[in-house]
Amino acid sequence: MNISYLLLVGAIALVGFLVQNQMKSKFRKYGLIPLQNGMTGREVAATMLDHYGIHDVNIVQGEGFLSDHYNPSTKTVNLSPDVYNGRSIAAASVAAHECGHVVQHNTGYSMLALRNAIVPVVKISAVVQQWGFLAAMMFMGSFPQLLLIVILAMVVTTLFSLITLPVEFDASRRALVWLDDTGMTRGTEYDYAKDSLKWAALTYLVAALASVAMLVYFILSYLGRR
Repeated sequence: MNISYLLLVGAIALVGFLVQNQMKSKFRKYGLIPLQNGMTGREVAATMLDHYGIHDVNIVQGEGFLSDHYNPSTKTVNLSPDVYNGRSIAAASVAAHECGHVVQHNTGYSMLALRNAIVPVVKISAVVQQWGFLAAMMFMGSFPQLLLIVILAMVVTTLFSLITLPVEFDASRRALVWLDDTGMTRGTEYDYAKDSLKWAALTYLVAALASVAMLVYFILSYLGRR
């Protein structure tokens, strides 16, 4: 394992840590600012779904901090406790973002459909990538083809990261449009909501860039060994 690889991994990890830390800081900050209308994240989500005429999706409370997600297979919006019960700008922002995914699903948003379609392949590729990398490091001299298998698996996971970007950005866009048009957030409330979702989106951007950087590195390494 050469020094250039360690430097690349270290740089990616540092940038990811800084962005993730800033994102969490923003959500904690805006989690302390109450929404003027006093609604909880669950109520915001229910109101947004009702606005779009979506009545077959359940809103449930999950576990953990910022563990919020929409599960299209079960049609459930899973909100973390701070969001589900919270009456803050952060709670409203996250709830609206997750409902943005519901609206995507309901309207047949192509990038979401594509991402959902390749999830099974991505899961397999992630396992292959993990164990294949270890095998490649151990038997590189005898079986250089192992690195090619890792690269092919990385292509799939990198593609998934890139497809995720427009899906997440579009969900935030839909959330912010709805928050503004309906008056759910007003004035600085909207600005804070926009700021919090911007930092959340940046975490996906960093993850995608990191995945691309690692893929390019391994491709160059493989070509250099031929």
